[in-house]
Amino acid sequence: MDKIEQLLLQYREEMMETVQKWVRIPSVKGDAASGAPFGVEARKALDAAMADCEKFGLKTQIFDGYAGHADLGEGNTRDALAILAHLDVVPVGDGWTKDPFGGERADGKIYGRGTSDDKGPAVAALYAMRAVKEAGVPLRRKVRLILGCDEECGSSDMAYYKKVTEMPRSGFSPDADYPVINIEKGGSHVRFVGDLCPEGLQVLSMQVGERTNVIPGFASALVEGDEDLAAKAEEAGKKLGFPVKATVGNGAVILETTGLTGHAAFPSHGKNAIGQMLLLFKELGAQGALLELADSVGMTYNGEKLGIAMRDDVSGELTASLDIIRVENGKVDAIMDVRYPVLFHPGRMYELLNQRLQYLKAEDDGTRPPHFVSDQTELVQELLEAYHEVTGGEKRTIAIGGGTYAQSMEEGVAFGALFPGEVEMAHQADEYITEESLFQNARIFARAIIRLAGKKNDVTQPSAS
Repeated sequence: MDKIEQLLLQYREEMMETVQKWVRIPSVKGDAASGAPFGVEARKALDAAMADCEKFGLKTQIFDGYAGHADLGEGNTRDALAILAHLDVVPVGDGWTKDPFGGERADGKIYGRGTSDDKGPAVAALYAMRAVKEAGVPLRRKVRLILGCDEECGSSDMAYYKKVTEMPRSGFSPDADYPVINIEKGGSHVRFVGDLCPEGLQVLSMQVGERTNVIPGFASALVEGDEDLAAKAEEAGKKLGFPVKATVGNGAVILETTGLTGHAAFPSHGKNAIGQMLLLFKELGAQGALLELADSVGMTYNGEKLGIAMRDDVSGELTASLDIIRVENGKVDAIMDVRYPVLFHPGRMYELLNQRLQYLKAEDDGTRPPHFVSDQTELVQELLEAYHEVTGGEKRTIAIGGGTYAQSMEEGVAFGALFPGEVEMAHQADEYITEESLFQNARIFARAIIRLAGKKNDVTQPSAS
């Protein structure tokens, strides 16, 4: 293991530069093109990553721009150890003080969209594989790094990958938290549709939110009104405790609210600007569907006011985040991201919602089941050992609301890359990963590879450091 440590120290600066290089490719999902189903920038990111894998002597293959993989060692693909990470990123959003695609290094951090989610962890996994290879560690099974380009929008890349090639049975995705996540909640996109009320505040237009898994940090709406309504709106903002800007022009008022963007899996960590706007609408006299959204969702995030709050001892509580809304032509159309516990029944949720709602109808816009892997598997136990060796941290499993590539495997778990106590920066403004965290991830992943794919008599037991 000393050789691995020496190599990773030797690679450290190059690893940071590789993250910078990958982050400078703005791989937000775009329009499909030939060989680029998720846009040309996503394809550029995939090509760049595969080129780096080849540079380190890994065997690579790209699958029509959907995904690519890089192999270390030989063996049956189904029995390979898979490491799944993604190269696509969510849209930039508001509130940045750094260039989101600049890869700036400052104060021991690398800034940019994708540094923590998920390009930085992918780079750490690549350099861990490089260290294992160059150290000459004998392997009993192949190690396959799989890099996709559509994780943030539903993982159609992995569905395609599994159609055209074989997916290993077991592995991990460095796209969440340590120590080991063996339970991922189920997810459902609840679509609320309804007609606007001809009485009360008249909202002419509102187009907020780009992705169901991103809490919007800014919202604007065009409403009927004049200077009096604008003044009332700004006073209402003071009462409600969040900033409101009201601009008058041409017989209407533009209302703006500013919150804090974040990941929909952790809605309590952000400040949902849609929820703020709905509460503002209520203060200004909204009726019907918009009032119902304000009263039943607003700034809450556990579904209690909708009558769907639930928790279990296995996976925790249900979370709900209203992340997209469209108001136009007398209609309201909104989508809420719900992450539900293992013991929750999503079909029953829709029954409860439609029994409760008066002006809105709740529709299922896509549901995925929970994912569970026993904490007694070799995969989980060896990953916990690898984590403990480097950090000395507690060997335990946890459940999350996020849905990762781990669900693409029969026996897949999320493993890292966020350490306990670190700030969650995924989907947030000024996203970053610390240089030390990146390096420690590479150390952990190298140990995980050796424990799970190395020949048994070559697995060492170094002390925590």
